[in-house]
Amino acid sequence: MKKLKILPFVVLFMLLFVNIVSAQQTSASNSSDFLIYNVKRSAKAVDVNDKWNKSGWKGVKSIKIRNYMGKVPAFKPKADVKMTYDDNFIYVIYRVKDRYVKSITEKINGPVWRDSAVEFFFSPEADNPVNYFNLEINCGGTPLLHHKKNRPTIEDIQKIEIKASLPKVVDPEITEPVTWTMSFKIPLSMLEKYTNVVRPKSGVSWRANFYKIAEINSNPHYITWNEVKNDKPQFHLPQFFGILNFQ
Repeated sequence: MKKLKILPFVVLFMLLFVNIVSAQQTSASNSSDFLIYNVKRSAKAVDVNDKWNKSGWKGVKSIKIRNYMGKVPAFKPKADVKMTYDDNFIYVIYRVKDRYVKSITEKINGPVWRDSAVEFFFSPEADNPVNYFNLEINCGGTPLLHHKKNRPTIEDIQKIEIKASLPKVVDPEITEPVTWTMSFKIPLSMLEKYTNVVRPKSGVSWRANFYKIAEINSNPHYITWNEVKNDKPQFHLPQFFGILNFQ
């Protein structure tokens, strides 16, 4: 009789153990889905005019934007990005080896995502990635900045310094291979007007994703840094943001 009474407890314990191990494995699997970018602090202010491998960007590690969403285009652009920071700014530069480049939007907060563009989605609160900014800039340097809860003013958006290597309008489309860059610096003080910003420093983490997009050209595409697992192209999915570890 004692064995019959004990057996259910043994079975229950074994089931609980299996469930715990399974949950741990699932959690580990999920965490491995997030790419990590270790962002080093800049020893000096970075000029948005600095070239990809010159001055303030020399020696800064780059990461690749290579995960395609939706239909893979006939021509695959190659986009890379670098990031650094100091007490006052976040600095980012993209380099895109591209083709079939077109850009016509000139109005701030216009549909820049339809043009050949790069995008930086980021949450300054690692434990709350749904509370994110999306900064989108076409290859001519026209920006769009939104926040999940608040709408930054045009005046504040203009505080983001932007340097594009291509003209403001690219039309007709550039069909030959071309390499273009986009660099910008974001004032942390401006971001703090719209959300709770955990200022970058050693040990701080943000959640983010970097994108490359084009919709109106003859080679439309959607590319991400951290993989976004969705049937249709969609960048507004913070659950797939990668991790920025500031050092």
